[in-house]
Parts: sequence; structure tokens; C-alpha cells
Amino acid sequence: MANIKIERLNHTFMEEISNILMREIKDEDISFVTITGVDITSDLSYAKVYFTVLDEARKEKTIEALKGASHFIRGKLSERIEIRHTPELKFIYDESISYGEHIDNIIEKINNKDNKV
Repeated sequence: MANIKIERLNHTFMEEISNILMREIKDEDISFVTITGVDITSDLSYAKVYFTVLDEARKEKTIEALKGASHFIRGKLSERIEIRHTPELKFIYDESISYGEHIDNIIEKINNKDNKV
């Protein structure tokens, strides 16, 4: 039963953080951030917030900007989501999209070699 609550909170946090980043934060370094997932611990003490950026060269600046804005974001979340304790946010760059693109490129190369033979 608790897993359903955590999954629902994960989804709600993902939506609300995306809205906060899009509408309320004016920092240029955070302007092209996409939240790809949230993983909240079962005791609600921490939330890993996975994100990607449009320009991979700005990844480090974005990470620093998100760390700086995490207290503001957490405060906004506590106003919008009714839970006893709002988890501490830890922003983590999501490598899965670039890894998926890498795998797609490998598969495409293999398919091209098979077609030439």
C-alpha cells in the first residue's frame, strides 16, 4: 500500500517541479531542463530528481543552478503538496537518454552492415 503512495508522490513531484521550473524560476541556466523522473525514499526524507538538458555542454552549469534553486523549489513544493515532511531534493543528471541514443546508433550500424552483405 505504501508503494502506491510513493509512486503517486513521485508523479506529483515530477509534475510540480516541472511547473515550478517552467513558470517561476527565471535563471537562464535552468531554462531548458526536462524532469524525467523522481524517486522518493520510503521515509520521505530524500527525493532524487532526474533531469536532462537540451544542450549537453551546459550540463555542469545546470547542475549547479539546480542545486542553488533546490531550497526555493522545495519551499514551493511544500506549499503545493500536502505531506507532513517535504523531502530534500537531490538533482541527478539522467544518463539514460544519451545511453539509449548510443544503443540506437549501434543497432543502426549493425543493421546497415547486414543490409550491405
